[in-house]
Amino acid sequence: MLIALLAGFGLCLSLIVAPGAQNVFLLREGVRHATSSRRHAVVLAMVCFACDIVLISAGVAGFGAAVEAVPWLFDAARWAGVTFLAGYGLFAAWRAIRGGGDAIDATEDPARPDAGLHPDDAPAWSGSTATATLTVSRPRTNQKHVLLPAVLTCLAITWLNPHTYLDTVLMLGSISTAYGDAAWLFGLGAIAGSAAWFAFLTFAARFAARWLRSPRSWRALDAVIAVMMLGLAAALALG
Repeated sequence: MLIALLAGFGLCLSLIVAPGAQNVFLLREGVRHATSSRRHAVVLAMVCFACDIVLISAGVAGFGAAVEAVPWLFDAARWAGVTFLAGYGLFAAWRAIRGGGDAIDATEDPARPDAGLHPDDAPAWSGSTATATLTVSRPRTNQKHVLLPAVLTCLAITWLNPHTYLDTVLMLGSISTAYGDAAWLFGLGAIAGSAAWFAFLTFAARFAARWLRSPRSWRALDAVIAVMMLGLAAALALG
């Protein structure tokens, strides 16, 4: 039983750690909101984890065979994924060329009165003393208005990628049958592997924020994202 659990854990990690569209998106969103909203990255990671629970459970339950019987589903998902990834890649390329002015101050001091505030809402600081006046250049963005599009994008990246079904439903599902009565332990191990990876990715995003404090570093990150997304779109199209 322990062997099945560990096998599921290891196999899931070997499949999920690849630098795919989902991981790149989560990393960027986590870094982008590293100091303004820690909840943002956690919610997106939980959305991805919930999707993995559904997909892994479906694979272990034997839905992989049913999906194989509907070949047009893969073609539909493939071209939808090509369109979405290409659009996302072009948008990232546009940000890299123009520059979005994004920058992160990852040196937030929880002892300061303005810790946790949006940068535009925080008072100006001189040494250890805050100025007597508070100047707000623009209202703080409603976090719900920022989070909802990110969640929808995350769902699209997950469910419009045919490799999601090939790796999670078909591969994990087919391998789980080799463990007989312990197949669900294999699936539980795979779910644990998914949880471990998304927890690590959320932490890694906050750590990476230290190196993304200027618009130039964000443009470099967007350039890498653009290349990866367009490359994934091309790979799906040539499939």
